[in-house]
Amino acid sequence: MTHVLSAVAWPYANGPRHIGHVAGFGVPSDVFSRYMRMAGHEVLMVSGSDEHGTPILIAADEAGMTPQQLADQNHRIIAEDLCALGLSYDLYTRTTTRNHHAVVQELFLGVYENGYFVEQTTKGAISPSTGRTLPDRYIEGTCPICGAGGARGDQCDTCGNQLDPADLIDPVSRINGETPEFIETQHFFLDLPALAEALTAWLDEREATGLWRPNVIRFSQNILEEIRPRAMTRDIDWGIAVPLDGWRENPTKKLYVWFDAVIGYLSASIEWARRSGDPEAWRRWWNTADGAQNQALSYYFMGKDNITFHSQIWPAELLAYSGRGSKGGEPREYGVLNLPTEVVSSEFLTMEGKKFSSSKKVVIYVRDLLSRYQPDAFRYFVAAAGPENQDSDFTWSEFVRRTNDELVAGWGNLVNRTATLIHKNFGEIPAAGELTDVDRAVLDAVEATFGTVGDLIGRHRQKQAIGEAMRGVAEVNRYVSDLEPWKLAKSDGDAERERLATVLHVMAQCVADLNVVLSPFLPFSANLVDAALGGSGQVAPMPRIEEVEDLDGGAPYPIITGDYSEMPAWARRPVQVGATVDKPTPIFVKLDTALVEEELARLA
Repeated sequence: MTHVLSAVAWPYANGPRHIGHVAGFGVPSDVFSRYMRMAGHEVLMVSGSDEHGTPILIAADEAGMTPQQLADQNHRIIAEDLCALGLSYDLYTRTTTRNHHAVVQELFLGVYENGYFVEQTTKGAISPSTGRTLPDRYIEGTCPICGAGGARGDQCDTCGNQLDPADLIDPVSRINGETPEFIETQHFFLDLPALAEALTAWLDEREATGLWRPNVIRFSQNILEEIRPRAMTRDIDWGIAVPLDGWRENPTKKLYVWFDAVIGYLSASIEWARRSGDPEAWRRWWNTADGAQNQALSYYFMGKDNITFHSQIWPAELLAYSGRGSKGGEPREYGVLNLPTEVVSSEFLTMEGKKFSSSKKVVIYVRDLLSRYQPDAFRYFVAAAGPENQDSDFTWSEFVRRTNDELVAGWGNLVNRTATLIHKNFGEIPAAGELTDVDRAVLDAVEATFGTVGDLIGRHRQKQAIGEAMRGVAEVNRYVSDLEPWKLAKSDGDAERERLATVLHVMAQCVADLNVVLSPFLPFSANLVDAALGGSGQVAPMPRIEEVEDLDGGAPYPIITGDYSEMPAWARRPVQVGATVDKPTPIFVKLDTALVEEELARLA
């Protein structure tokens, strides 16, 4: 049995998430996870709200709140939005839980005891006006290596090299434009050079599989060329304490938010296991190496700006904890932890040709979109036109066109025609008579989509996958148009009546098959389609919000969870002859083209 970990990027809780965020990590991870469950794998899909770091402090100050109050507010908003989008998390949690703090500190101690943390005096960036530490990503300047402008204090996106803020030419704060002040400070650095050989071997092995997207593997290998120690602590009073004497008592020294956030994949797995009643269950996804009898695979979903943290920093932490670098060492209580099988990075989504920007009103938040449009309309757009392997642009005109011309006129029309004809002529799904070659051909073509679409989803080719599914929809629509069953319905002859029953049975079977194939992409409508053909309407189990107590005595908080055990198998299920089919209502809402101008006006 294969245990599949879907490790989904942790949304940062300094504000609500916009559609560009969920296009990169949310929808692709959910499509994959739903399919893998249906294909018979044991899936654990985890994530949560990333709530530490300086940006939270800045946003809290602006809102007149404490950091915890802001994190509480935004965690709830983000969780509700992701749940409303149908993202089937086994657990969506947060980084301010006591469980997470304990897991992060355990990882720190394992890395420290194995010798992969080195204490160094370095220069830290301080805001002259506030005296507060500036995070690396909030400092911009000219790259000292390639000369490109707009390089951040942690890396240059142009040349891919890791940077320190003090190395930037003409550095400025992205918060207020002032020139940062650099002061000497003591920090723990992750000894990446001592892990470089192990990281290189792992990346070369990943490249040999041919599965990683080329942009991800190339970027990941390039950043190893100039690898150097990286600070994993910060001068800040909001975060997780360093678990060492002389450090834990210091209120202004905390672990770097990016050291803490990536450990969330492990801490969320442990929290899920503890809540499941089997506290050790998480080990089936984390302590079983590839190729073992109970194979464990892990897939990390994110946008391209987070590649370095998932293909370098997080694997380095795992290797260091497990004692697998040049200094050797032994793992502590968590044992040898599995490295990522694949880092599935999406490119960027822009909006109307511009980068998303809340301050410039080039934005639509998930909550706003879902208040006006069906979640499956947006999910379809992301799958069919999202930033899978290159930057893509969300425009309202294209959103309307794809919804109306593809979802409504293609899939929705097929479902409606099928249900209407069956309801009007039989009231229930009829039994099939003798099949013709034409009937068998369309049934075979549709059944073949299970293999084609499943293979593509499994290889993270979701654009191609939904294209193949919609090709199947077009094939059935041609079958209906060619055979014109409405004409057969006008005849009183027994032969025509039997033929009509056969054609409508074939149509129902094809719709049922395609509904299963499309359900990872369109879970909300999948349930409606199933109900329209007399089913239970439970083809795609949905997530739910639960209010829970902190397992270790902290404050209560909301999580996303769900029971996905009743998902149908990824295969044809014969339709139920005699199932009642009522008069259908449209599955998808056709959009008025006038809304394009209305939505553009909102951005003005």
